[in-house]
Amino acid sequence: MPSNKNIFLNPMTDMFSLGISIDKISIKKSDFLTDPQCGGATEPHRDEGHTFYILEKGSVTIEIDFQQYEINAPTVVYMHPNQVHRILDFTTMDICSLAVKNENLNPDYISFLEELAPAKPLELTNTISTEIFETFSLCLKFSRQNDNKLYYPLLRDSSNTLIALIISTFLNQNKVSSKASRTELITRSFKRLLETNYSTIKRPATYAKQLNISTHYLNESVKYTTGQTVSQHIQDRIILEAKRLLYHSDKSVKEIAFELGYDDYPYFSRLFNKSTGMSALTFRNKRYD
Repeated sequence: MPSNKNIFLNPMTDMFSLGISIDKISIKKSDFLTDPQCGGATEPHRDEGHTFYILEKGSVTIEIDFQQYEINAPTVVYMHPNQVHRILDFTTMDICSLAVKNENLNPDYISFLEELAPAKPLELTNTISTEIFETFSLCLKFSRQNDNKLYYPLLRDSSNTLIALIISTFLNQNKVSSKASRTELITRSFKRLLETNYSTIKRPATYAKQLNISTHYLNESVKYTTGQTVSQHIQDRIILEAKRLLYHSDKSVKEIAFELGYDDYPYFSRLFNKSTGMSALTFRNKRYD
């Protein structure tokens, strides 16, 4: 049960004021609750930055935005900063983690990550898992060389190399072409805009204007690429955030409606009911079931 108004944000700590956090830990189930590195992992939370959990040994059951996943090593889990997640259960495991803020990421990689999210956990083949773990080990090595005059660029650039390797693995296994069509590029651009503006921009025409195309062409491109209209994408993104806040925070429905850009609270309530088939309060009460 949430005890705070806001969803807990798991911050980068220790020496990671540079906006890059990297670590490798072995966790025994018997020691989990007393391990300071694992504090709060069983409670719903967001991570600061784009986070990559690479399970090297063991298994874990996690919940990401109301979806439950049973994960066995070797697997990569990518978590977008907006996603809410928690650990439900696990065996003794070795896990490699890397979290990077936007300012340290190659802009092209940010675009790919925005497109991938939400990404299902990615099981690794033997060959690619070896490459990923070797690259991670190099990043971890650089992270411990604080006295190196090129410490920051070594850590940043090696982390970007690892992220590029992970992204390429996601794209290859999901058979995503690197040569996008015009409609796919428009859809990607729209989704990136939507992710940062869903609470303030509700009209397809406004997104079209920002992309310098007609509303008709935007809707045609997005529907051709995804099978859904621009309006449906906007609504789905708003409802997802509403679900996160209803389930994982103590904000009132009225507060949530206002945070998501709705001064008309009854309208928001009707929208939520129409989209989910239940009232906002009924959805919130499911957390007690």
